[in-house]
Amino acid sequence: MQARKNRILAEVTSRLPSTGRMSLFGAVFAASLLGVVAATAVVPGSDELPFPAESVLERLDLPLIEVAPDLDLPFVFDERIQSGDSIQSIFRRLGIDDAEALSFLNTDQEARQVLRRLRAGRSVIAMIAHDGRIVSLNLPVANGGERYVIERTPEGISASGQVTAAVDTLVEMRSGTITHSLFGATDAVGVPDSVASKFAEIFGTQIDFTRDLRQGDRFSVVYETVFDQGVPIRTGRILAAEFVNQGKTHTVVLYREGDGNEAYYTPDGRGLNQAFLRYPLEFTRISSSFGRRLHPIHKNWRSHNGTDFAAPTGTPVKASSDGRINFVGSQRGYGNTVIIEHRDRYSTLYAHLNGFPRGLSKGQRVRQGDVIGFVGMTGWATGPHLHYEIRINNKPHDPMKLALPMVQPLDKKELGRFKTETTPMLERLAMLNYATNENVAAAQ
Repeated sequence: MQARKNRILAEVTSRLPSTGRMSLFGAVFAASLLGVVAATAVVPGSDELPFPAESVLERLDLPLIEVAPDLDLPFVFDERIQSGDSIQSIFRRLGIDDAEALSFLNTDQEARQVLRRLRAGRSVIAMIAHDGRIVSLNLPVANGGERYVIERTPEGISASGQVTAAVDTLVEMRSGTITHSLFGATDAVGVPDSVASKFAEIFGTQIDFTRDLRQGDRFSVVYETVFDQGVPIRTGRILAAEFVNQGKTHTVVLYREGDGNEAYYTPDGRGLNQAFLRYPLEFTRISSSFGRRLHPIHKNWRSHNGTDFAAPTGTPVKASSDGRINFVGSQRGYGNTVIIEHRDRYSTLYAHLNGFPRGLSKGQRVRQGDVIGFVGMTGWATGPHLHYEIRINNKPHDPMKLALPMVQPLDKKELGRFKTETTPMLERLAMLNYATNENVAAAQ
């Protein structure tokens, strides 16, 4: 049978051209290889292997493991304070079971003051023993760089007092473009609200942010951010800022004057702000103007020697200019009152206050913008508001109409120091503006 197949194959190949023969031989050769492969293939799932299996055994030595002695080391936690946290909720989250430490914190006078001023985002550092008791607890003190530390001693819990912790102040730079509002634009580029509010305050004497804004206006700002353990805890000062409104550029830079006072100046050394703030607080409306009026309590016509600003109770009231406290206390119908003496025979009065900052006293020097009280309704008042007076030679003048003096200009010597010290911040603004212009050009 095989001989017959060979004869047929030889006859067919003899009738083909040489190329055909080569192709046929290639096909036959390939078929032969397929046959070989097929012969060595293994059906999936089969227990048969195409090669003999061989077992290899090798003895491996285990590494030596030394068991450390039980040193009873404490656990260390670095926990962030969350909004609404109390010391009890922090203890629960950290697994602290220490009634003695909790009792100390709730009864010690200094500890209680620290607990009342806990702020979200700050860091609590705790060393906790295996049984849940505190070895040491490190708490932040308000928004400052101080820390309050308690420790467990053989005699029990004791306070190490307040220590100064390392907080970092970094300079941040942001720029943006107005589309609808200033605060919308600052939010879009990550500028904190506190910085945006200060920005509006700085330029408030030059720009009306409710009516003068235009789409496409641009801003740049260089400001400080304070970090605790790598987490931002508050913003600091605005060091330099620029606002381009309807094509006009307004630039300011912060400068510390020779007497230690800080104020904003234009790049050529001109004082930006007036010597007096016309509005010493954030208010909702003017509830009563300067002049004669029907008194809301006594129901007769009297001279009203100031301007009343309606605002919620507790709203901070700021010193409208640099000066020295002449009076702090209660004055009959004025209620809680602060009077500040300023240069050039000027003085200001702030009345109906709910209270004063701790430590405020007669003779104390204050700077423009320092908080000197809080809105209330003490004395003859029918609702929470600030009664504000500006006096010249102790004679009241209308704060809304009085031509307020400007800040005193820098003398020639100080102007040279001003330019030297403010150049680095102005260069940062220039970098921001260059990057902003590049982005605008690329978008077009």
